[in-house]
Amino acid sequence: MVFDGLDVVVLAIVVLVILVLFAGIKTVPQGYRYTIERFGRYTRTLDPGLNLITPFIERIGARMNVMEQVLAIPTQEVITKDNASVSADAVAFYQVLNPAQAAYQISDLNNAIQNLTMTNIRSVMGSMDLDELLSNREVINERLLRVVDEAVGPWGIKVTRVEIKDIQPPADLVESMGRQMKAEREKRAQVLEAEGARNAQILRAEGAKQAAVLQAEGQREAAFREAEARERLAEAEAKATQSVSQAIALGDVQAINYFVAQKYTEALAEIGKAPNSKIVLMPMEASALIGSLGGIGAIAREVFGDGNGPARIRPTVPQQPAPVTAPRATPPATPRTTTPPVNPFAPRNET
Repeated sequence: MVFDGLDVVVLAIVVLVILVLFAGIKTVPQGYRYTIERFGRYTRTLDPGLNLITPFIERIGARMNVMEQVLAIPTQEVITKDNASVSADAVAFYQVLNPAQAAYQISDLNNAIQNLTMTNIRSVMGSMDLDELLSNREVINERLLRVVDEAVGPWGIKVTRVEIKDIQPPADLVESMGRQMKAEREKRAQVLEAEGARNAQILRAEGAKQAAVLQAEGQREAAFREAEARERLAEAEAKATQSVSQAIALGDVQAINYFVAQKYTEALAEIGKAPNSKIVLMPMEASALIGSLGGIGAIAREVFGDGNGPARIRPTVPQQPAPVTAPRATPPATPRTTTPPVNPFAPRNET
């Protein structure tokens, strides 16, 4: 097959069109944005998918990753506000929001964000004391995020978070902090022990107070009951004394003898109940006491009856004096010593 000049030209044109088409078709993967430059000037940004550009006139300028990226911040020495030297490292997360600004506003984006974050770490942590630095990491992270995000805003970058990974004080400082923590805990233990002892003493005092109050109330109640019992007993004694006084006023000698015999018997009973007496010496009038008991029985029978009929009270008949007769002469009798009867209720004369 022989090709003439026209065929060669047509074939060359077709090949050129195919090459131009391949040169103008650009595929952008997901998560990336491509910037297009026309004669070296930025014109537009290609989105993910199939895109067409003008070959030999436009070209791809920068391939920007718009996914969230992580950037490790290396360890650096930081001097705190109280002149303590610590080592700190961090990690930063950022995302490209404007590919054109990120491509043409800053050169070496990762290095710029890294150095900016390190500088702000020294600035933020250097304005805090060591104790505040170790206990307020959330505050440090929030301040770093706000400062760094504000600084990278003109570059089309959004810093999503900045986290302090580790803070390492010197070894001697760590040892001192350990001793301080131990002393603080011992202090807290002593304070808690003292508070516990104080609360226990307060509770014991309150218990003793309540016990004393209850005991006083019990004693008051017992005294009231005892006084009431004594009052009742006094009333009974008063009534008994009044009855005896009325009997004496009426001349009833038997009632008097009954009252005296009752008291005498009660006194002997109390003598027998005494715990320190094993031998009870009865007086000579004991036989008279037995006789008085018999008299008391007779009085009871006379007053209340013998049980076969109703009780009756015999009137007292006054005794008539015996007639006086002339004395007769009697032969003298042999004198003999007699013992007069003993009255158990008569007072005794002790020599």
